[in-house]
Amino acid sequence: MKTGKSVDTKRFRNLYPFEPHFLERNGLRYHYLDEGVGDPVVMVHGNPTWSFYYRALVKALSPHFRTVVPDHMGCGLSDKPDSVSYPYRAANRVEDLQALLDHLQLREKLTLVVHDWGGLIGLALAVEHPERFGRLVILNTAAFLPPHGKRLPLRLKIIRNLKPLAVPAVLGLNLFSRGALWMAARKNLAPAVRAGLTAPYNSWRNRLATLKFVQDIPIKDSDPSYALVKDVGDRLATLAHLPTLICWGAEDFVFDRDYLNEWVRRFPRAETHCFAGAGHYVLEDVPDKIVALVTNFLERHRL
Repeated sequence: MKTGKSVDTKRFRNLYPFEPHFLERNGLRYHYLDEGVGDPVVMVHGNPTWSFYYRALVKALSPHFRTVVPDHMGCGLSDKPDSVSYPYRAANRVEDLQALLDHLQLREKLTLVVHDWGGLIGLALAVEHPERFGRLVILNTAAFLPPHGKRLPLRLKIIRNLKPLAVPAVLGLNLFSRGALWMAARKNLAPAVRAGLTAPYNSWRNRLATLKFVQDIPIKDSDPSYALVKDVGDRLATLAHLPTLICWGAEDFVFDRDYLNEWVRRFPRAETHCFAGAGHYVLEDVPDKIVALVTNFLERHRL
């Protein structure tokens, strides 16, 4: 069942001037961007962002590459189903992404750009089909269980575990998406950028995905997505030979330096850049630096 009101993009259309595309998935519309031609660069977002987060990279790369950026179901311009119509588990996200790449016949020379939950979703597909992927760009994310048994930050733990508080706070007051503007980005975002980041989450029903992502964070082995996260983490070494660029916001309150160090340990050949003063929304805080680094990285590591 499709729910929630439509997303008004007029306030930030100049920032996000892209043509919408949709893939039908079990009666639901899965939105994606498909800009440019050339070797494909697939960008996978997290929570509570959407394809808007990658707008600077799409604009910079699309003159020379085919940039494909899906909105996870319940996010961005994709449909906002209820939890009966769509399970909202990490495995469903991976299946959606694979369906999109198969639909677009993108089967080789893929560059994968991931952020937040996009790390698990994108890299779950990469470890399953390593022959498709040739380069990785990693932005403040994880695709493994918390390093050294690291605990979930208190703010996420409250949303994950205290349903009587989390439901009205996240679904009613939109505290997760709105709060991320101040906690995840370190610079003062322009009004149009704030409007763009939060636009899809404009009603109680349209915020369900932002809550479900947090509730799906695996902590113990009985959690539904625990096995998937562990499996991806166990197989990441099969991708360590790929040219990899890591761009990291040093002030991330969730994916902190412990996570960065774990990526460096697992991908010792990666080119790594850590930005002091940048937060979880690293691509909002230092977009010009990351665009330049990604562009240079792709030019130096041609497929």
